[in-house]
Amino acid sequence: MSGSIAMIGVGLAAAGAAIGGGIGNGLIISKMLEGMARQPELEGKLRSNMFVGVALVEAVPIITIAIAFMLFSK
Repeated sequence: MSGSIAMIGVGLAAAGAAIGGGIGNGLIISKMLEGMARQPELEGKLRSNMFVGVALVEAVPIITIAIAFMLFSK
């Protein structure tokens, strides 16, 4: 019984990580494109900041998936 509940928790954690990462990346990229449309001369600076932001947003879902897989293997 408790094993099946843990598997539901693992699935919810993985789904939440995927959804949160997708929403976060979408917001970062949309705001970067909005900034580039307003000030095209800042394209390089905005793009480099976007890559840092996307990397930070992607770190949390990757860690969450790794922890979910560790719980899944128990």
